[in-house]
Amino acid sequence: MHSRFHTSTAIVLPGTGSDARFAADAFSAAFDSVGLTTVAVEPDPTAVVESYLSALDDAAHRLGPVVVAGISLGAAVAVRWAADNASNTAALALALPAWTGDPAGSPAALSAEFTARSLREQGLDAVTAAMAASSPPWLARTLRRSWAAQWPALPGALDEAARHRSLELDELARVEVPAVVVGAVDDAVHPIEVARQWARALPNCELRTVTLDGIGSDPGCLGRAAVDGLGERSGQLPSC
Repeated sequence: MHSRFHTSTAIVLPGTGSDARFAADAFSAAFDSVGLTTVAVEPDPTAVVESYLSALDDAAHRLGPVVVAGISLGAAVAVRWAADNASNTAALALALPAWTGDPAGSPAALSAEFTARSLREQGLDAVTAAMAASSPPWLARTLRRSWAAQWPALPGALDEAARHRSLELDELARVEVPAVVVGAVDDAVHPIEVARQWARALPNCELRTVTLDGIGSDPGCLGRAAVDGLGERSGQLPSC
């Protein structure tokens, strides 16, 4: 299908400790339905943000404007790149943003710091087992896979994420490309109020909401919500 978005490619950035497979599961089916090919970036755990920015720079150099999507940390990097590369950003899909501005004290940053410290003290197997015991089965499966792949660099990747400054509200207000923010109404680590803040601050943005159970049943609900919101905002994508 020919994309109606004046580009054929969407670049998707995973969240902290996650992987390209989950990001693709979240977005590829919905993006494919509107003619976009999804390229999910595999993070380099020794330099997560740099690996994301390099992938976006490379895609823009080769392809011109792209749709940029991200989950959690990936959303923060996506919108920062878009702020610096508006002419190469066809649209933004920002899922589960974790904080605005300084990460210090936010639930996601505290969780990442705690997990990094626990991994260094207790090792991968013990911390993975504890995570699995306290997480929904879908999240446990996803993180068991991605954490093992990123070990032993995983603690450093988590610490890097916990230090990453997101855009402030006044910076978000200058990002004028069509955008959608997808928040989970019941996610304590990615508070829905952060998603609402971002959606209010971005001048050309729709807010869509999902639930953690919905993501667990079908990660593709993130992509469908994103496509629906972008279609409403830009008039360039049909609703899904």
